[in-house]
Amino acid sequence: MSILTLSRWLREEATAFLAQLPEIQIVRSGLWDPKRWLLATALLVLISMPAFGDNHLPASPLSKLSPELQQAITSGDKTVDVVVQFAGSGGNHFKHAGAAGAALKRSLKAINGGQFTIKTKFLPALASIPEVVYIALDRPVQMSATTAPLVYPVQAVNADLAWGAGFNGAGIGVAIIDSGVTDRPDLHANDGTSRIVYSESFLPGVTDAADYYGHGTHVAGIVAGNGAAANFSKYFSGIAPAVNVVNLRVLDANGRGSDSNVIAAIQRAIQLKAQYNIRIINLSLGRGVFESYKLDPLCQAMESAWKAGIFVVVAAGNDGRDNTMGTLGYGTINSPGIDPYVITVGATATNSTTLRLLDNIASYSSKGPSLIDHIVKPDIVAPGNQIVSLRDPGSTLANAFPDFDITPDGAPVPSDGSAYFQLSGTSMATPVVAGAAALVLQQHPELTNDQLKARLMKTAWKGFVRGSKSKSRSGLMFNAQYDIFTYGAGYVDIWAALQNNDVAQGSAMSPTVLYNSATGKVVLFFNNAGSTTICWGSSVLWGSSIVWGAQEVADVDLSVLWGSTAVWGSTNNAGSTVLWGSTIVWGSMDAQALSAGEDGEDYIDPTTDPTPDPTAPIL
Repeated sequence: MSILTLSRWLREEATAFLAQLPEIQIVRSGLWDPKRWLLATALLVLISMPAFGDNHLPASPLSKLSPELQQAITSGDKTVDVVVQFAGSGGNHFKHAGAAGAALKRSLKAINGGQFTIKTKFLPALASIPEVVYIALDRPVQMSATTAPLVYPVQAVNADLAWGAGFNGAGIGVAIIDSGVTDRPDLHANDGTSRIVYSESFLPGVTDAADYYGHGTHVAGIVAGNGAAANFSKYFSGIAPAVNVVNLRVLDANGRGSDSNVIAAIQRAIQLKAQYNIRIINLSLGRGVFESYKLDPLCQAMESAWKAGIFVVVAAGNDGRDNTMGTLGYGTINSPGIDPYVITVGATATNSTTLRLLDNIASYSSKGPSLIDHIVKPDIVAPGNQIVSLRDPGSTLANAFPDFDITPDGAPVPSDGSAYFQLSGTSMATPVVAGAAALVLQQHPELTNDQLKARLMKTAWKGFVRGSKSKSRSGLMFNAQYDIFTYGAGYVDIWAALQNNDVAQGSAMSPTVLYNSATGKVVLFFNNAGSTTICWGSSVLWGSSIVWGAQEVADVDLSVLWGSTAVWGSTNNAGSTVLWGSTIVWGSMDAQALSAGEDGEDYIDPTTDPTPDPTAPIL
């Protein structure tokens, strides 16, 4: 459909809709009511818009619609759920939206908006309301976990050294926004009381906050489990075994949820922050990218929590093997991990050792930069492959993957089956970092979110090799190229963070990367909300080379920073165009959990098999 045809169609549809509104009837009757005239005047703007040719498209209310909704308005009379963000703090937002045909389902104060149901033909009228900033489809979200054999991350990130120094996360509240958390012995305190101090479901019509999918309980165990079902073995313990868990359920028994569920849960975490000392939100889920983080409702909700003083830890996603865009897995960071405020976590494979030199980047771990905004992501990596944690008996994942049940040697088997099982993915790496943050906050509760993010990134281990290869359990081979879009600032090191006393000043927002196609060079741009003291600017506390390792990270040839095979070089013009575009829409809204589609990957010893497989894709 041409712009001219679309413009005329919208005018006709808007005219027919407005003719039925009470406000328009009042205008026609000659009655004068300024309060009602305000809405009528705003809606009439759409009718008065001239029809423009394809080459002269003006600024339009349609620009307030997300890409899917712009397509949906021409697809007939369908009913959709949307998330609407408003400007200002006026009290008439919902009333005006209702007059435009949108039925309120839930207020979402965290983003100054709400969840609405609306017919697609009424979307132009809703978008024409002046105080509407952006309208997005209420998209499904999915797990960032996969199923896969046997890793205990505690020693790999030096959590056991922190415990020896007396730090176990006591007093810190961690909100787990996931498929729910089922109470297990490993989540109890020494006196037997549960450390799940609050539970609530945000699934419409569902009050039960228990975990019927099995993902949220596994995540909670990585953060907060104490190994009780394994005779308190440190190998079966979480990173911060004394934290309190705030259970906010947003996903159903099939791992499905929506943006509005997650936003409502974030809103509740902000409300409960003081009561339960919620300092951290763990979000091991996500979805595709459809707009800039500045408009994405999930990202905006995350920023509300961040600005309220809650440290937000988000999974990068499990799409590092995805080459559907021709980018060889780059540009696949999921939302809301694309937001520069939050700390976004990628996954490593520890290969059943505690030696970092033998660790690999998990080939499925999503890589940056973020699409559209080109934010450097992930910020940090942590063990995420074949992680052992709590099993929720009877849950969807426990029933689907009985081969991954784990029974500790010498420990009794509970009557309802194994207490532990294993999953893989950035979903599992994320709670490792959330637990690390809890230990650092126990030591230094005065740290701001920016100071904590900067400290974790600066002290991260940066000794990775230039590349590695791995093999999925189904037999597929993958080569990995290491760079800041693969491992960010490095591998989280809790003991190093606890030993560090640097206090960053200013914002720790992840930087933007700028690409000059004419010169083939890139520059990191530290545009951090106007801050004059950027914590990793070249002239302040520490330089960018300290944060991201010894490699130079500004104004360099791509081959120096990312190797000659980087997809945005001359070897792949199509991938380069996609990666550096400004209007790319990527990722599925399919709510199928990633944990059902990937079995992790096996270790390849680089000392005995150091040669990359020339037939394997470089991802």
